Amino acid sequence: MAARSDVRRWLVDARFGAGAVRLPPRVALFQLRARRLARRSGDVFSLTSVTRPSDLRTLLSVARGRRRVVELGTATAWTTISLALADPRRSVLSCDVVAREEPARYMGLVSEDVRARIELAIRSGSAGPPNGAAVDLLYIDSSHERAETVAEVRAWRPVLDPGAVIVFDDYTHPGFPGVREAVAELGLAGERLGTLFVHRVR
Repeated sequence: MAARSDVRRWLVDARFGAGAVRLPPRVALFQLRARRLARRSGDVFSLTSVTRPSDLRTLLSVARGRRRVVELGTATAWTTISLALADPRRSVLSCDVVAREEPARYMGLVSEDVRARIELAIRSGSAGPPNGAAVDLLYIDSSHERAETVAEVRAWRPVLDPGAVIVFDDYTHPGFPGVREAVAELGLAGERLGTLFVHRVR
């Protein structure tokens, strides 16, 4: 059984690595280092909850050229850090209602100049922006509940200028119907890209 478990783990890591190498080089290096650290430290939460490389690649493509990014749902901060690494001119505010130890662990893998462009805040996404600064991209990967997702979009909508995008994670996930329900309730047009739904603000 142990041998079978080792083989399964090797296959999962190999699949992750194959996807990671298709990411921008700095992001790929971070993702591979973070996964190695997660394995060494027994961080099962990170290993099972982080954004898949294929979805991260799509997100980074949508985010191209967008300097002011907000993420709702920090979790381990792998996506947060990847967004900052992908563009040296980008700032990222990531909000979560749960204070976890994982973000600090993985922030330690990147340089001070990258960390300086990341703000981690313990606050509800539905509380809206802490100031009136415009946001180019709002990435929602938080509770996945319909009511909370609707409240988050409405709270942040005033700082999303025309041309900004809202990206919903797990739009196609059968276990999180609230995401799709929220998009329908809000009447948002957009496109499905993998498991993500992208709405462009007009």
